[in-house]
Amino acid sequence: MTNSRSVHVDLGDRSYDVLVGSGVRSELAAMLPKSARRAAIITQTGIPLAVDPGIPHEVFVIGQGEQHKSLATIETLCRGFATMGLTRNDVIIGLGGGMVTDIAGFAAASWHRGIAVVHVSTTLLGMVDAAIGGKTGVNLPEGKNLVGAYWQPSGVLCDLEALATLSPREMRCGMGEMAKYHFLTGDDLLGMELVDRIARCVQIKADIVGADEREGGRRALLNYGHTLAHALEIAGDFSLAHGEAVAIGLIYAAHLGHELGRISSARVQQHYDVVGGLYELNTSLPEFDHQMLLGLMGRDKKALDGLTFVLDSDNGVEVVAGVPDDAALNALRSMAEA
Repeated sequence: MTNSRSVHVDLGDRSYDVLVGSGVRSELAAMLPKSARRAAIITQTGIPLAVDPGIPHEVFVIGQGEQHKSLATIETLCRGFATMGLTRNDVIIGLGGGMVTDIAGFAAASWHRGIAVVHVSTTLLGMVDAAIGGKTGVNLPEGKNLVGAYWQPSGVLCDLEALATLSPREMRCGMGEMAKYHFLTGDDLLGMELVDRIARCVQIKADIVGADEREGGRRALLNYGHTLAHALEIAGDFSLAHGEAVAIGLIYAAHLGHELGRISSARVQQHYDVVGGLYELNTSLPEFDHQMLLGLMGRDKKALDGLTFVLDSDNGVEVVAGVPDDAALNALRSMAEA
């Protein structure tokens, strides 16, 4: 393990560290709870890393694709935990990308009403977002991540050796989330070395989660670009990957901010310049029915008081509730015509 970075997520007695660097998976055994006598490793086929937890363990391979991010998968896992005799003192290990860590975290929150979980993230999207912060969950046909729990891991390992095996599309997915952090902080992330870039994203999220673990306020800012993104994923039956959808969602959020008079047309162009230019991501709105997208956005978890978005302004990114339907539709039209 060389040239690693450590980021502390400060949550009192539930605080934990995130290690970022090449070879950090070798620290897995040291990160497990001392009470653990057995481990359940949740992963998928094709994951490029093998891990050794240093204790007896069983491996559970879940299906590929968002259709397997389901309550049925959680039931199958929990029945497997029962068969292996996994106790409340043991540990679950999530080895994979964001889907794996979301499922592993929710399974850990559910099994015996909560056991420890440690994540070994193997994708850029997982390293900069999904594995950090304790949000876990699964999908329903009616929406993405509608069933879940807040359940913080005991630690997270982001092993950069896994990134060398990712396809260009998987790397783009992580870049979509990274572009979001650009608008939250203005940091020149692309000017940093990869290990520092990922560690900085983790630090940004750790600071926000430490201040607002359960999304009562500031943490909702991490959803910038996500309201339309989740709708696009569902509308396209997940043919769009999450990070790809977030990139498009960031552009839509800019158009909506302009429609509501929150930002200038020049600021909208800055979103195109960053997302499509610097990060080289697709910014075109897919040809889905706009009324359908509006309905899907209305089911978003943030929609506590009508349509709710995270939007840019002269004061930075803010949560805006009660967005009129016609404004949301006008923004879709203007983006489609851009």
